[in-house]
Amino acid sequence: MASVEVRNVVKVYRRDAEEVRVLDGLSLSIPDGSFVALMGPSGSGKTTLLNLIGGVDQPTSGDLDVAGTNIARMKGADLARWRSASIGYIFQLYNLIPVLTALENVELPLLLVKMSAAERRKRAETALKLVGLGDRLKHYPRQLSGGQEQRVAIARAFVSDPKVLLADEPTGDLDRKSAEEVLQLLERLNREFKKTIVMVTHDPHAAERASSRYHLDKGVLSN
Repeated sequence: MASVEVRNVVKVYRRDAEEVRVLDGLSLSIPDGSFVALMGPSGSGKTTLLNLIGGVDQPTSGDLDVAGTNIARMKGADLARWRSASIGYIFQLYNLIPVLTALENVELPLLLVKMSAAERRKRAETALKLVGLGDRLKHYPRQLSGGQEQRVAIARAFVSDPKVLLADEPTGDLDRKSAEEVLQLLERLNREFKKTIVMVTHDPHAAERASSRYHLDKGVLSN
């Protein structure tokens, strides 16, 4: 069964009178439980594709089935609800909130779910322990290394048990050792927890960890 099914997707952005065709009739099928790397030069459409899969952006035309739902025409509250239940997003620059502790940052997605404060805290603690930060619950982002911040961000991405994890250059801002730890963690989430992972990366070393790799250039996909 496919966790992500992209069919004939076109994405056009308009800049003044000019049309920029970022994705050109792209189709991609990602089986449930896969770890996929998307590579390609800057401006090739990798992040656009990731944003479409995550319901952050909508296609100009074509269909998108993600985690069992056709999201191509979904809008507003329905799309937001689907996204909070189905998608975990990991960014290059962590996007942690500086005035919140590691624990509070990880709890954030659970505020959108009906859940007691005690249950929310327990799940956030479990997620932080899983990424090796059980002893950093009360630390603020400024008290953590870049690698630790990214691990907090990963805990936040999977704490609500989404079906699909989207990672946009998750090792792009890290030194080699921290990057290695983050890649090992993503591999573990894929292998042990059966998370479908779609990772955009410029780094061939990071891409090697994925079970399949695709190259995107000028809106067209190839293996």
